[in-house]
Amino acid sequence: MTKILGIGNALVDIMTKLEDENILAKFELPKGSMQLVDEKAIERITKGTAHLQKSQSSGGSAANTIHGLAKLGIETAFIGKVGKDDFGDFFRDDLIKSNITPELSLSDNESGCAIAFISPDSERTFATFLGAAVELTAEDLEKFDFNKYDYFHIEGYLVQNHSLLKKAVQLAKENGLIISLDLASYNVVEGNLEFLHKIVKQYVDIVFANEEEAKSFTGKEPEEALNQLSEFCDIAVVKIGEKGSLIKKDNETFKAGVINVTPIDTTGAGDLYASGFLYGMVNNLPLDKCGEIGAILSGRVIENTGAKLFDNQWDEIKVLIEEIVNA
Repeated sequence: MTKILGIGNALVDIMTKLEDENILAKFELPKGSMQLVDEKAIERITKGTAHLQKSQSSGGSAANTIHGLAKLGIETAFIGKVGKDDFGDFFRDDLIKSNITPELSLSDNESGCAIAFISPDSERTFATFLGAAVELTAEDLEKFDFNKYDYFHIEGYLVQNHSLLKKAVQLAKENGLIISLDLASYNVVEGNLEFLHKIVKQYVDIVFANEEEAKSFTGKEPEEALNQLSEFCDIAVVKIGEKGSLIKKDNETFKAGVINVTPIDTTGAGDLYASGFLYGMVNNLPLDKCGEIGAILSGRVIENTGAKLFDNQWDEIKVLIEEIVNA
């Protein structure tokens, strides 16, 4: 059975519904971005949003993708770092409950968390305190047995830790894993562009990007960005919102549409798209069908608050996937 290993920031998401977007300006958070903040800032934001409706779930981009794959029956594991605290226990317990092998290092510092602001138009903006998550180092990776896995999925937020990311892709490539990278945030791409170009060119097989991330990586609009991105890797995927996604391998381009939904919160849409796409890859499906499965998962998750789907939604999704596989 194909096994997928993920690596990323082990975070607990605190989903926060906004009545309006003025609070984003108050805390100097550009709409749609992911901003790293320190412990004092997260305390200030927590106090300043105490009156708003909130919910809590385990999160982090790669962890969300791995959760989606586990729900589809893929054997998975996740590498991350947490503190010896309630958030750390919550994160680990959620992995185990979802049949994901927790490959977690421990820190004496507090676990990371991300306050996800959900705008009235369903766009999300993150204020992220990395805490223990950012303490994951290249040396921590030596104890993990990469050769037990077939795919290695990386979240783009790790690009900021150059030594960690370089060691991770080197170990994965040495052990013959297929490497996928989700670019995760346009501002992270912009801030690490030269390093990211080099890493993708040398090590990465599959790249996932949304419109803004693809433009940050290439300086071009979606179709031209797809063409340029495909020169760096084996399979390039550019997600273009309600227009679906573009996929390119070699000289062949595919397009996948979207499903009709009423969006509530876009948190996790890209992460769950990657879950569906990789599920299709594992099952040797054509790339357009991989994109269709990605669209089903990303469409369903934006009907909820947060990056998790309910059990009844997974039941529906599995039926839809079966129809695509047999079509």
